[in-house]
Amino acid sequence: MWPLSRSHYPKQFLPLVTEQTLLQDTVTRLPEDEAVTAPMVICNQDHRFMVADQLHQLGIEPMAIILEPFGRNTAPAVAMAALAVQDPDAVLLILPSDHVISDGEALAAAIREATQAAAEGALVTFGIVPTGPETGYGYIQRGDGQGSGYRVRNFVEKPDLETAERYLASGDYYWNSGMFAFQASRFLEELEKYRPDIFEACSKACGQAEADLDFTRIDEDAFASCPAESIDYAVMEKTDRAVVIPLDAGWNDVGSWSSLWEVSAKDEQGNRVHGDVLSYDTHDSLLHSESRLVAAIGLENLVVVETDDAIMVAAKDRVQDVKQISERLKALKRPESEAHRKVYRPWGWYDCIDTGLRHKAKRIAVNPGAKLSLQMHYHRAEHWVVIKGTAKITLDDREIILTEDQSTYIPLGTKHRLENIGRIPLEIIEVQTGSYLGEDDIKRFSDDYGRNE
Repeated sequence: MWPLSRSHYPKQFLPLVTEQTLLQDTVTRLPEDEAVTAPMVICNQDHRFMVADQLHQLGIEPMAIILEPFGRNTAPAVAMAALAVQDPDAVLLILPSDHVISDGEALAAAIREATQAAAEGALVTFGIVPTGPETGYGYIQRGDGQGSGYRVRNFVEKPDLETAERYLASGDYYWNSGMFAFQASRFLEELEKYRPDIFEACSKACGQAEADLDFTRIDEDAFASCPAESIDYAVMEKTDRAVVIPLDAGWNDVGSWSSLWEVSAKDEQGNRVHGDVLSYDTHDSLLHSESRLVAAIGLENLVVVETDDAIMVAAKDRVQDVKQISERLKALKRPESEAHRKVYRPWGWYDCIDTGLRHKAKRIAVNPGAKLSLQMHYHRAEHWVVIKGTAKITLDDREIILTEDQSTYIPLGTKHRLENIGRIPLEIIEVQTGSYLGEDDIKRFSDDYGRNE
């Protein structure tokens, strides 16, 4: 989903289909039932503040936010959730945070069926009732009936078109959704049986976990020894307790721009339009603007995505090849592969609006009551101009208050801190000057968010 999705800001944190992000949609679509407890989120440690902030926007207090120092695929992630839950016989509902499901009632009914089967000892997966011979998904072959579901006969890899058509005609195959339900204790029992190396590494990592503000940080050294493996390969393909519950609920994994076009509302010309867009004689296209006017003339079956630092144009049937562009950006070490120009922080955000050889200009916004770390730079000085709100600024051993149109200068090597003491967002323009302007030129002395660097 580049250029919207970046490694530091992946698609689950984006409002692609509704006004909420995909993560927020995942949490809010859960059935309103007293048996459904607060969510537990497993995420990369670099995304922790975005997860916490997006749940806070919904007024949801998570059971836990468990931080992975690096990705090890889904089996270790689910193992950590199972190890962290207080009641070992509780049923865990495992949901990827970047899917679209349009029929909430159908999902709730399938969850009830899955919960009952899981309480009886089954390891349940949700099989999506296929709407066509899709070659981009793995499939689940059903066996004999068991309750409201079926025993899993086989998991199969992504097929070619001829094989997918045969699967569809048989009626015995479902798309593999990557959604599961099972008792925590039952999953751990099967994991220890089939992949004791993953079980032992995760048990050690969680056993040495430490609290970090509102987060749970597992032991990095122990987790480093954990193999990377999907839950399908590690457990579901091996266990004799696998059950599939059919799900027909308007599911889509939004894995590409073309799939987003499919699930989105469209205008009379079949276009999915977002942002400041004008079109003429354009049909069946996705037109997405983030920061400026996009004008489309005479287009058909194209995807045009504009952000503040990149524009992507692709044939709708070639959008999977955006991966080739993403890989080239990484190889060239270009910043567009990792982050947007606008970067979110736990205290607010900053937008790099101009960069030169020995200067950089940023627009910085600080949330009410929030403050940056007490810090120092070795290679740059900074000039701050307040354009909105009220700032309290620490400069070594003194403090000053600045309001709109007032400014200050922070010499190289000066300890400093920016704080919003007002009730509205504080915005400043920061101009950096110096021999090195990298984000890693920072020494923190005190930080409200537990950051050491």
